[in-house]
Amino acid sequence: MTSRRAVLSGALGAVVAGVGGCGRSPRAVQVAVVWSGGELTRFREVVRHYPRPVDVVSTRNDIDAFLSTRYRTANQPDVAIVPQIGLITDYARRGWLEPVPAEVSARFATPWQEMLTVDSEQYGAWVKAAHKSLVWYSPDRQSEPPPTWAEFVSMVQRLAAAGRPAPLAIGAADGWVLTDWLENLLIGFARAGEYQRLVDGTLAWDSPLVRSALSQLAAVWAIPGAFPDGIGRALITQQEESIIQVTEGRAAMVVEGDFVAATADKFRPTGAAPLAATRFPTVAGTRPLLVAGDAAVVFNGSSSGRDLVEWLTRPTSFQPWITAGGYLSPNLLIPPEAYGDARAVTRAAELRDASGTLQFDLSDQLRGSLGGPDGLGSWKILQDFLAEVTRPDAVDRAVRRLDRAAAQARREAGS
Repeated sequence: MTSRRAVLSGALGAVVAGVGGCGRSPRAVQVAVVWSGGELTRFREVVRHYPRPVDVVSTRNDIDAFLSTRYRTANQPDVAIVPQIGLITDYARRGWLEPVPAEVSARFATPWQEMLTVDSEQYGAWVKAAHKSLVWYSPDRQSEPPPTWAEFVSMVQRLAAAGRPAPLAIGAADGWVLTDWLENLLIGFARAGEYQRLVDGTLAWDSPLVRSALSQLAAVWAIPGAFPDGIGRALITQQEESIIQVTEGRAAMVVEGDFVAATADKFRPTGAAPLAATRFPTVAGTRPLLVAGDAAVVFNGSSSGRDLVEWLTRPTSFQPWITAGGYLSPNLLIPPEAYGDARAVTRAAELRDASGTLQFDLSDQLRGSLGGPDGLGSWKILQDFLAEVTRPDAVDRAVRRLDRAAAQARREAGS
């Protein structure tokens, strides 16, 4: 996940594994993915059950560089599974991709279809998703966080004043964690269409929407004692460590996606209750639903790629990963109860929300360097904002940086 680009960060490379068959006869179907570690292992287990051999190529962080190079040398894979839907728009308009058939498109709710629609054609099919509007806490030590943003801020102030544990854990070393906070607030404050206008460049980054969201972030992040050992320590804390801070009782809450559960369960002390989650608080009357996901695309002319993507979107294909945990999908053919874990059942049902608040991860849609990755664009700007959040001009400084980065991204795109 999505966002997840930082979790999967690493040097660009390719790890090719023949999976599930007898060598290269018939020719293996080649799939490029960003996954590494446990996610890569679980995907290999999924495709091991495909009736043809599959080569899985892990590009790790920068899949765009990998795919662009391979396409220019006429050596593109059959299928790529990408977390940045902005890349899908780019590739479709360059004529690299094939639209998915109607039977595959129909396996997803309308909002999810629309995310992959380019010039009235759907390119790509979702194979994995993340629910990123959650607040996790230990029910052994902490009451359920309140339902509104104002009440949430008051709770953080109260817990910080009381001392240990700190109210919030935050893995700020991974810049995407900070953008997830911002994106939830942007969804809450946005009027109709405003969130997406930040992507297409018709809404400036110095708009009232962005200033409101940053001001509310500052209202929480600048609270003395908000984070274990202060802001400086938060900036070198990685996402997984922030979850451990909650399981061990050093922090009361962590704001992040459904994937928190897998790490929390791994490091949960003996006898402790599993971490519970509630939705990110309502902001200005809106309950945000921020999502991310990985979509499979088929490169032009690959009939074997078309067949694999159809198979990947069948209801039982990802059962090995569902059983292992750490997997959600917006696929309507997979009933929520198939996930087993009550927390995952609830989140899977929420992914099908059609109320209009569902929005895709902003930094995974932004073009060029504005979206990230680590050390660049919005990820780095939010880290700098956290480092300076107690300054009276912190919001103004962040807005100026975002505006400059957006202008640079437009120059990179030639627009």
